[in-house]
Amino acid sequence: MERIRGRLHLGGKSSSEPIKLRKRKSKLYNKDHSAAVHNGFFGPRLIWFTIAFRLVNCFLVQSSFVPDEYWQSLEVSHRMVFGYPFCHRWTESIRSYCYPLLFAGIYKILHLLSCDTVQLLVWLPRLAHSLLAALADSKLYSLIQGLESSEIARWTYFCQLCSWFTWYCCTRTLTNTMEAVLTTLALSYYPLPGSKSHSNSKYLILVALAILVRPTAAIVWLPLVGYHFLQDDKLKLLIHHVLPIGAIILGISTVLDSIFHGKWIVVQLNFLKFNILHNVAEFYGSHPWHWYITQGCVVVLGPQLFFFLHGCVLAPKRYRILLITIIWTVFIYSLLAHKEFRFIYPVLPFCMVFCGFSLASLKTWIRPAVGALLVSNLLPALYTGLVHQRGTLDVMNHLQQLCDTTNPQPDVFFLMPCHSTPFYSHIHCPIKMQFLECPPNLNGNKSYVDEAELFFIDPKHWLESTFTQQVSLPSHLVFFDVLEKVWSSFLYCINRFNKEVFHTHIPEGRVGRILHSEIK
Repeated sequence: MERIRGRLHLGGKSSSEPIKLRKRKSKLYNKDHSAAVHNGFFGPRLIWFTIAFRLVNCFLVQSSFVPDEYWQSLEVSHRMVFGYPFCHRWTESIRSYCYPLLFAGIYKILHLLSCDTVQLLVWLPRLAHSLLAALADSKLYSLIQGLESSEIARWTYFCQLCSWFTWYCCTRTLTNTMEAVLTTLALSYYPLPGSKSHSNSKYLILVALAILVRPTAAIVWLPLVGYHFLQDDKLKLLIHHVLPIGAIILGISTVLDSIFHGKWIVVQLNFLKFNILHNVAEFYGSHPWHWYITQGCVVVLGPQLFFFLHGCVLAPKRYRILLITIIWTVFIYSLLAHKEFRFIYPVLPFCMVFCGFSLASLKTWIRPAVGALLVSNLLPALYTGLVHQRGTLDVMNHLQQLCDTTNPQPDVFFLMPCHSTPFYSHIHCPIKMQFLECPPNLNGNKSYVDEAELFFIDPKHWLESTFTQQVSLPSHLVFFDVLEKVWSSFLYCINRFNKEVFHTHIPEGRVGRILHSEIK
């Protein structure tokens, strides 16, 4: 016993002094080394993998979603650089040129290098969006890694890449897509409790850019910025950051938009005036107040809905502001009559954070859960990207061959719901093209009916009154097959060659197979 007591006291020293254990030399026990290995694998390799993933994502999305991905971006950019005819002018007063200017820069460089082929004009803007999406994905992972365990960060990253709706949208040239990217980047610098990467200037600049691109981004950031004001020095934050950044970004936007309009204009004020006060968006359809709850969120989140709800219960209190932002955004958009899936896309990365907590908590069921998520997201991602609503792009590839025809000069008329297809950005030659226009009722005329609606009310009467003689007919017509019987009766004695293009397995209303008819 004395011998044991002597060993414990180490030569008579007080027993209260802790015994020093031998430090193991193995690198397996070195926390710094394990962190370095983790950061090395999920650092540069993560970035390169994410870039490669989003590039593959880009090339596997060959369908159309909504007209705005062309008519509020590529078509405006194409006219800015190449000056081809362009009919859709009303959005100029409520949309900033700053977002199309990004693609106009790409087009200008291609033009100067004499590389402005149709393929590059179509794909390079989307590839640029792919790189921005990859950056946002990586930043989301880095944010959660700095706040939580690496396991939660990895599952959040997995959910972000796994999301079918993110796959479907993130490489499209939509203002909503740019808003989502800027929102995710801003969140990575936002001062969440415990965040080590926060920067007031960086996140507020990104928020200002998001609002510049799409003023409705203010809906998402109102609760976040308000929460920041409650936690920080309000006067210092306002004077040193919010006011200078807001004034500079708004000033740059006003100058650029005024230059392109040829008059002084504040586009953001017009946007609020027409969409909030005059409710112009309702012109393009309205939905019941509960649409986002019963359909919108269900479709956008898809199979991850259950993991999101589970994660809301598990996430620490510091993420409560993100949950409040999600609920606030859905609530405000529910008050507006016109609703679309893409409007709530910018808060989808917020939802992936909660999904990450849910997956990280699963131990026994993690493999079945991951397998189910992969399969249930992969199928809609591939179907909507490669099959559903691809006809409007395929028909433009077919029409592009008309650029080589000079005698007679082609004359194409799109008798479809307006803006169903892209325009000169996907043709890139000055052939004559027309479509049924549908500018909104900005003057408040109660009896207003746009040209497209007049056509579909009585197609035969519209055709007879518009094309009074055979010589006035265009050389090529593009329309959905729902009008085939109308054309059969109207062009009874005219030989036609039809090119049928698949569009969707789920035709509805005025949409179906696309027919390209050459009048002979």
